[in-house]
Amino acid sequence: MPTRSHGYLTVRSDQAPPAVEHLRTEGYVVLQGVFTEHELDALRADVERVFREYPPDDRGDPPGEATPFRYEMLNRSGLVQDAIGNPQILEVLDFLLGEDCHVIANTAWWQRPGENDHLGRFWHIDAGPHVPRDAGIAWDPRIPYPVFAIAAHLYLADCPVEAGPTGVIPRSHTSGQAPPRSRLADDDLEWDGRRVVPIVANAGDVALFASDVWHRRLPPGPGDPGRMFVQCHYGRRDLAQRIRPTSAVNHLSAEALARARTEREKTLIGIHPLGFYDG
Repeated sequence: MPTRSHGYLTVRSDQAPPAVEHLRTEGYVVLQGVFTEHELDALRADVERVFREYPPDDRGDPPGEATPFRYEMLNRSGLVQDAIGNPQILEVLDFLLGEDCHVIANTAWWQRPGENDHLGRFWHIDAGPHVPRDAGIAWDPRIPYPVFAIAAHLYLADCPVEAGPTGVIPRSHTSGQAPPRSRLADDDLEWDGRRVVPIVANAGDVALFASDVWHRRLPPGPGDPGRMFVQCHYGRRDLAQRIRPTSAVNHLSAEALARARTEREKTLIGIHPLGFYDG
């Protein structure tokens, strides 16, 4: 587990909290009761304000799929900015990503009952795999599996199984593989004998999962109450922020932009197509 000393990452020697070990080995963990009811009331009200004041962000989503989301939430809500820096969350993140890790994307989700028409309903990983390998090559257990980015779901409302919670396949983040394309909607997908675990949570809980872990929104059931949570992605210092598209926020002069004409010339200087974290 990394710490930064004199500019370089080194291995920490102190004992990691149990939540850190669970996240590192299983690929996910749920922190219970992180936020009080008073804090939740204020967060819910502010997220609802953002949904009223800002239209869905145009990030190239198919029609209707962007409706339940609002991006760059730390720019739009001081309460959200405070919440994603909660010490209980950072205690876990800093062990796995380093004490200088930062936010790379921050999105609010507010899905009404029955809303399940978005790409997250299929098995996917958020980025990577960061250490891609052939399927037959096992990871050496002597080396703690590296984590480069972590997603957090800050639950503003209860998320029972009827809501179609996020499901994860434990330890799949160590596979070096993305979910098989032929089984992206398969409810029975497994990895190394492990099946999906639904992340059922109460309002005030926070779920953390590694970006490489296989996950999806599970199908909602009868009595679906919908879902409302703040999602925040944190990355190592070396990973670029993706809160706004590179076409809107970059380090380039007008002259440099004008000189880049082909797609490769654009990506070379940092103008990338929209991807998962762009939000």
